[in-house]
Amino acid sequence: MTTQKIIYTEVDEAPALATHSLLPILQAYTSWSGVTIEKKDISLAGRIIANFPEKLNPEQRQPDDLGELGQLCLQPDTNIIKLPNISASIPQLKGAIRELQEQGYDIPDYPDEPLNDTEKKLQERYAKVLGSAVNPVLREGNSDRRAPAAVKRFGQKNPHRLMKPWPQDSKSRVAYMNDGDFYGSEKSMTMDQHCRVRIEFVGEDGKIQILKKEMPLLAGEVVDTAVMNVAKLTSFFAAQMAAAKKEGLLFSLHLKATMMKISDPIMFGHCVSVYYEDVLTRHAAVLKKLGINVNNGFADIEVRLEKLPEAQKDAIETDIKACYGNNCRLAMVDSRHGITNLHVPNNIIIDASMPVFIRDGGRMWGADDELHDTIAAIPDRSYATIYQKVVEDCQTNGAFDPATMGSVANVGLMAQKAEEYGSHDKTFVAPGQGSIRLVSEEGVILLEQTVEEGDIFRSCQTKDAPVKDWVKLAVSRAREAGTPAIFWLDENRAHDRELITKVKRYLSDHDTKGLDIRIMNPVAAMDFSLERIRRGEDTISVTGNVLRDYLTDLFPILEIGTSAKMLSIVPLMNGGGLFETGAGGSAPKHVEQFLREGHLRWDSLGEFCALVPSFEHIHKISGNDKARLLALTLDQAIGKFLEKGKSPSRKVGELDTRGSHYYLALYWAESLAAQTEDEALGKRFAKVAKDLLDKEETIINELQDAQGKTMDIGGYFHPDKAKTAAAMRPSPTLNAIIHAI
Repeated sequence: MTTQKIIYTEVDEAPALATHSLLPILQAYTSWSGVTIEKKDISLAGRIIANFPEKLNPEQRQPDDLGELGQLCLQPDTNIIKLPNISASIPQLKGAIRELQEQGYDIPDYPDEPLNDTEKKLQERYAKVLGSAVNPVLREGNSDRRAPAAVKRFGQKNPHRLMKPWPQDSKSRVAYMNDGDFYGSEKSMTMDQHCRVRIEFVGEDGKIQILKKEMPLLAGEVVDTAVMNVAKLTSFFAAQMAAAKKEGLLFSLHLKATMMKISDPIMFGHCVSVYYEDVLTRHAAVLKKLGINVNNGFADIEVRLEKLPEAQKDAIETDIKACYGNNCRLAMVDSRHGITNLHVPNNIIIDASMPVFIRDGGRMWGADDELHDTIAAIPDRSYATIYQKVVEDCQTNGAFDPATMGSVANVGLMAQKAEEYGSHDKTFVAPGQGSIRLVSEEGVILLEQTVEEGDIFRSCQTKDAPVKDWVKLAVSRAREAGTPAIFWLDENRAHDRELITKVKRYLSDHDTKGLDIRIMNPVAAMDFSLERIRRGEDTISVTGNVLRDYLTDLFPILEIGTSAKMLSIVPLMNGGGLFETGAGGSAPKHVEQFLREGHLRWDSLGEFCALVPSFEHIHKISGNDKARLLALTLDQAIGKFLEKGKSPSRKVGELDTRGSHYYLALYWAESLAAQTEDEALGKRFAKVAKDLLDKEETIINELQDAQGKTMDIGGYFHPDKAKTAAAMRPSPTLNAIIHAI
């Protein structure tokens, strides 16, 4: 029998813990089928180790699994299950480095402010690990993301209870800039031929500083430039904070400091600087000496204050308290522990934070542990307006009803690093007054932006082949689903105008007769989608990379309470398949609970659902009927799993992730036993199903006995594998049944 391989990614936090429990079950259940499942490490710690092997001993070194997967994504038979990994902010990166150093790994410190060429090169090496380092490497295809049918049916029968009513006098709103933002300054063009360009800064004195030596562009590729004016940005923050104080509202900031790892932490830092201006000004000399970096959030100030003499520290902390008293109230991330919205940049990731703001009736938690109306600040207009449209809709029509609301699936443009805004080596802080421009090797200025010192410049590329594939996927999904497919593109935005031209041209290559395919600006598209949602009708959103991220969290969180249960299929452009398992925004809290009380509430439903199309893909490309049988029976097991309510509970002592894996194993064994296509297989799994069912009470008791105590797994970013496996597989009875398969 020819063996087909599924690559299962080893990641971080709660999904990584869950893998220690689930993967042995999956490997046992597929062992007879000609399908093998192997792990590849793309965790934050794994990426750091792979990038800095030179001072490590042979036992510590790891291969560059991410780089290998990047090459495999170009192969037609590739099949990857991609779990959510950490998109590292600098504080997370430093935490992982510190942990590895404590474990004996000779890994260099991250240089915040490089003082020499060696430190600059070191910072460049770490840039490969920071932010959304994984996704651009693996995503050699566009995404098809939607709720699995079983999840949708279950959600309608058992609507989540997280939706809160909107107050009739709600004053909440989304605030955004009307001038000086990326949206307003964007310039874009489509290349008519292959070209190599450089990015350079030209000062007022005419001197040229090369920011990027070489940037290859392909014929048909869309290239953009845009600038965030920092003076106008800080004025915007100050105005919104003043408005929040005057109106008695909370102030919150919502950015994407993980994916947009260069631009958004800088904007976050400016917001911190505005809010704590009195403290930062009064104690500027001391704080500078401490090496404070406001881009890392207020937490960086708190940590570094511990180095000061008690009296000096007390004086600064007194001024911080006065700052809270004199300024507007901040939304809280964790009111019990005093963690504000400005604490660390990775706490307020917009695609996770804004849906919860809307789900909670347009309110956020205050320091008093109560919900309050809020000004949600999203500086750039590009997509802030869609959230304001949802706020207005809810203020008029009330909260959505999860039992009746329609779904919004997504076809997202993301292949080959499409629309990677503010996240890479084409994003710069302007070194002075002047201009930043893209110049061809022949000396022709392609695009130019006027800048002031400190402004944030970003350039972006979108290749032609991914756009063509995106349109093809949109047409295919519209025909398959029989619902309207809306391209969310704004004719008033430079980049989108270029895409609209391409979309119209490539749509003409397809038979669209009988299909409802439209191009609408994002606000109109949101309005159209919300009207259909309230009528219980489904819609397909066809969007660029950033909106793909935002909408595939927004709508599922409102509809089914979480985005972790979404099915994300990425048909790779060369024929392979990438199957993503959902979002991991809640993963850190799950780990904290597990370490504290031995209860893990990570819901692996995303992994279950991703495996079904992964098996189907193997059958499609290889004709392996056993893979088709695995898909069919697993889908049946997922349906029963949902109907029986075996998802993890939030409370210690109740069913957790490990128990949910046991029930998935039981129901899958029962489905495999009941099928009639393979008699020998049915007999094999009839015994497995009987053993699992007969030992149910024993297994559940063994799993629950492991709860209610602190857990030592040897690390957070880089846990000990043996300790973690023991913690996640505490039932000898279940382990014996699985191993016997």
